Amino acid sequence: MDEVKKEVKEIKEAEKSKKKVTPQEEKLYVASQWRLMWWRFKRHKLAMSSAVVLVIFYLVAVFCEFISPYEPFERDLNYVQAPPQKIHFVDEEGKFHFVPFTYQTKQTLDPETWAWGSVEDKSQRYTIRLFVRGSRYKFWNLFYSDLHLFGVEKGGNIHLLGTDRLGRDMLSRIIYGSRISLSIGLIGVAFSFILGIIFGGIAGYYGGVVDNVIQRIIETLISIPGLPLWMALSAALPATWPSIRVYFGMTVIMSVLGWTGLARVVRGKFLALREEDFVVAARLCGTSEGKIIFKHLLPSFMSHIIVSLTLAVPGMILGETTLSFLNIGLRPPIVSWGVLLNGAQNVQAVAMAPWLLFPALFVIIAVLAFNFLGDGLRDAADPYSTNE
Repeated sequence: MDEVKKEVKEIKEAEKSKKKVTPQEEKLYVASQWRLMWWRFKRHKLAMSSAVVLVIFYLVAVFCEFISPYEPFERDLNYVQAPPQKIHFVDEEGKFHFVPFTYQTKQTLDPETWAWGSVEDKSQRYTIRLFVRGSRYKFWNLFYSDLHLFGVEKGGNIHLLGTDRLGRDMLSRIIYGSRISLSIGLIGVAFSFILGIIFGGIAGYYGGVVDNVIQRIIETLISIPGLPLWMALSAALPATWPSIRVYFGMTVIMSVLGWTGLARVVRGKFLALREEDFVVAARLCGTSEGKIIFKHLLPSFMSHIIVSLTLAVPGMILGETTLSFLNIGLRPPIVSWGVLLNGAQNVQAVAMAPWLLFPALFVIIAVLAFNFLGDGLRDAADPYSTNE
């Protein structure tokens, strides 16, 4: 009897000593893979900040007609290749204003250096307001409007990033250029995703002769230097093509040359997973090969594909910028960051108007944001890792 009491006592003490599972731990154990990725991604502050920056960039690109103070081809003949205007809160009398304003700016020419400058006429002050009426535009080619996010009253001008050699507002052109430069990355990656999944999946799932042929094609494309090949194919586009056709031609060229890396990733994953138990079970149940590929194999490593695509977008953006800067990519009247940088190709233009390099700043910010976002997604793709 004493032995029984002793065993019961030991059992009760063992149950008390067991670590209780907290609600947070229980929530972690039952969470799906995507939820675990999201929780881990939220802890990556730099990646979250980059995601916010990219969301802002793409919102600006979508609503560029409304956000920009001027049309991209609207000229201010009284303010040609002029430096950025200053925003003031304190007037010439030392009085503080809660609403920012600018002074009427007039251009001056230095008789010694022949460099253009600007002088503020402090007798004419223009308040910067939100939702002002300005130049007329057609939003997404659907309806006309003249409402802009910000601007000054009629008679004044606001060029926060200066103007180019034709008197066109640089900020407005950069905002309009974001639509082309940012969208070409997404569309190009979408085409690369389709090609990479198809060819990589076929090579990894079937193997044999099909795999050898696809791998030789990939190796051939990889062995060719990327920039010269881009230049050759871009130069082959007819100069008589309209702007929209050149845009899609550039997108197709970048997609055709950018799918090889993703195809190799998909092939490697397929080779590792095609003999797993869940794939064999699906085959024994009579599941079609297409369903096995798209319903069982692809979802099992979709997080890795998303990371690869995120890191591929900056390459597309830099490719378009480089080719347009060299004047063999997109050409005027298309407005993109690369086309804008083409105006700052020579040292003289940069020395006399350094604000023409502002589009490069936006390219750098976008590329860094995509890279930081990709790093955060790559860390989050392994949700069970203990590394912070």
